[in-house]
Amino acid sequence: MYGSTQSMKKPPPVSGAKQEKKPKKAMKKLTEAQEKRLKKHSVHHSKKHMDMMKKDMMMGMSFKMAHEKAQKKVGK
Repeated sequence: MYGSTQSMKKPPPVSGAKQEKKPKKAMKKLTEAQEKRLKKHSVHHSKKHMDMMKKDMMMGMSFKMAHEKAQKKVGK
């Protein structure tokens, strides 16, 4: 391998072959407990923050993970 003149790059995909895409997770309804927690949480945060959290939670993300992601992306 050392001193080889060939590159270590992967060959390009064969033309006509489609690359497989990961299937998107299905949207779920939030439980009553999640709805209640989001409503209580919304007093301290913007609509944009809350919308992002709700969308992420419907995709299966936990409350804490959705909150941290929303904090990084849109702030309070």
